[in-house]
Amino acid sequence: MPSPFPGMDPYIEDPEVWNDFHNRIADEMSAQLNSTIQPRYVARLIPYVTYDEVSVVAKSKGVRPDVGIWQPQPSRGRVGVATAVITPAPVESRVTLEFPLRLMSIEIHATGTLELVTAIEILSPVNKRPSHDAYREYMRKRQDLLRSSAHLIELDLLRGGTRPPLEDPVPAAPYYITLSRANERPHVVVWPIQLQNALPTIPVPLTEPDPDVPLEMGAVLATVYERGGYGTLIDYHQPPPPPKLREEDTRWLDAYLREQEVR
Repeated sequence: MPSPFPGMDPYIEDPEVWNDFHNRIADEMSAQLNSTIQPRYVARLIPYVTYDEVSVVAKSKGVRPDVGIWQPQPSRGRVGVATAVITPAPVESRVTLEFPLRLMSIEIHATGTLELVTAIEILSPVNKRPSHDAYREYMRKRQDLLRSSAHLIELDLLRGGTRPPLEDPVPAAPYYITLSRANERPHVVVWPIQLQNALPTIPVPLTEPDPDVPLEMGAVLATVYERGGYGTLIDYHQPPPPPKLREEDTRWLDAYLREQEVR
């Protein structure tokens, strides 16, 4: 089943879907790039592991420990030790429970030297949450890349969270793709993407004098959507996940999904 949306599908932002989508789109982008840029360059997937919090809502759905709990065995003889009476704890609380989150970015390297030519970063919710370690780590990585001789492409396909800063204002949109060429900084080019828009075909810069390589983001998304089976996971009769859409986007989405006969 193909995606019912002309561009980015806001339902993919559901936490139950996003992490799978994040890594699949990185894999598909690198595969499509490698079909074009070889043999002078290679696109590599770069894994990154961070941690995110788990919400435990009920004891019956708690997390099973990895180790067994020791149970006292019945005495096999007389032991001359008095038995202490354990004082019951008066209150209960909880600690923060975290799970590992494996994310991917893409790096294009020159073959032979393995010099970093272009970095492609796909933002995840933890990269847009200022209170999270992954946000601060990404901001440091972004600063290092902007100081380097490598080009940087940022894909922000999430409506929520704090966006990476730009010096000049850009049109309001739910999604953005930003390209910072090393030889044109501090100037960057930005694609603001509305819900109604198809995803653009973007240029991926290489080392001069080699020309840019076009990357069809719409084709990438279509392939990932079908291979990921998201059409069977997503219930389009429900409202999209937070944050809440603008009123005009809500009206458009409802009419569009009815027109596509999925709502």
